[in-house]
Amino acid sequence: MKPQDIQHLYWRAGFGVTPNELNTLSRLDKHQVVNGLFHYSKPSLLEIDLSDFNLFSEKGLLKDKSRRQAFIKKSRNKLKIYNTLWVNRLVTTNELLREKMTLFWANHFVCQDANIFHVQQYNNTLRRHALGDFGDFVKAISKEAAMLKYLNNKQNRKQKPNENFARELMELFTLGEGQYTEEDIKESAKAFTGYNHNFEGEFVLRKFQHDYDFKTFFGHTGRYDGDDIIDIILEQKQCARFICRKIYSYFVNDIIDEGRVEELAAVFYKDYNIEKLMKYLFMSDWFYDDNNIGTKIKSPIEFLVGLSRTVPVEFEKPEDMLKIQKLLGQTLLNPPNVAGWKGGKNWIDSNTIMLRLKLPSIILANAKISIKAKGEFEDSFEKYHTQKIRNKLVSVKVDWETFEKHYSNTSFEALQQQLILSELSNGTQTYLKTLSKNSKRNFCVQLMSLPEYQMC
Repeated sequence: MKPQDIQHLYWRAGFGVTPNELNTLSRLDKHQVVNGLFHYSKPSLLEIDLSDFNLFSEKGLLKDKSRRQAFIKKSRNKLKIYNTLWVNRLVTTNELLREKMTLFWANHFVCQDANIFHVQQYNNTLRRHALGDFGDFVKAISKEAAMLKYLNNKQNRKQKPNENFARELMELFTLGEGQYTEEDIKESAKAFTGYNHNFEGEFVLRKFQHDYDFKTFFGHTGRYDGDDIIDIILEQKQCARFICRKIYSYFVNDIIDEGRVEELAAVFYKDYNIEKLMKYLFMSDWFYDDNNIGTKIKSPIEFLVGLSRTVPVEFEKPEDMLKIQKLLGQTLLNPPNVAGWKGGKNWIDSNTIMLRLKLPSIILANAKISIKAKGEFEDSFEKYHTQKIRNKLVSVKVDWETFEKHYSNTSFEALQQQLILSELSNGTQTYLKTLSKNSKRNFCVQLMSLPEYQMC
């Protein structure tokens, strides 16, 4: 398989590839390379130690307001730790595709919660189903504690149906806007009445709150529950088309080729097997067309993870990693709204592009930087800061030894080809000729500071 095609595949299905990996993979054919991604992407749950919550009980939290406040405060601190743990997983994982798919689904089945137990459970449900059966996936999501709270389905009762989850199920998760009627929403909401969870986050059907009467949905009538509604939705080819359109936009190109989407939808509609769909995509010759390589803007997380996989860095204060995520416009576990991040060109504005271009030298060249310094970049950086974090330092440990280990036998030209997938502008080519090549480390930082490095 051609090196450029492997780099393209590994950026879209993961977060880049090292020279040694590229050298090994280049000896294999496409089937072997693609199948390897799936072989090494078995589910591996992401969990943190929550034993210090054993002091809290359901009865105690219900009775004591101060205990509830203490629980929430502790939970929010754990969420910060879980965020950094997730980023570290993305940097170090061998289950590249599984983790990339988890990241994709987190911005599809968008959810937010303040309870670390329910967030961890939800995140691992995404991870577990990321390459499985889509129907089972949607049904599992509909029963997750975090989602039941986020879209108000805990308030969905026979006497007073709440339509929020039923609406978003169709609009955002399965069919897309305009593919259903208001009556479909009302009827399907009845099917999800009584959906609830216990203190531990396990799904519970409150039978006295569930509507067991007949519902008419998409022309079908029956005593439906939520799973039945999802089965009827899956019968609509529009569901396969909607998901494949998002897959195409995320993994192939922001400019949608409707013909290719239909091709993918035909594959997906047969059995809604996500793994088969992704294998078909990565095996397709058109996936490797020149007009699909180096054309997507990296998300903030892809940018940070790609940088750290090239030159490993460790933030001495975990909150600094969250601070940078916020400045770049994507904080994991904290989506902007139920529709998630828009992606594409929306990742870049006048502030975030300046930060992206400066960040490699901030993180890799200085280790400690103050944001009190003045200048065009720093002024914008300052505006983006709250008073609370304005004059702090960002401290990191940079592992240049691992970089040297991976890139010691790599030429400057090969390093450039390794890090930059998009076509270089004339101005960038001229600029690169002026750079001193006496230090591979410095050359790496300069390459990561180019506008073209923002693309994958």
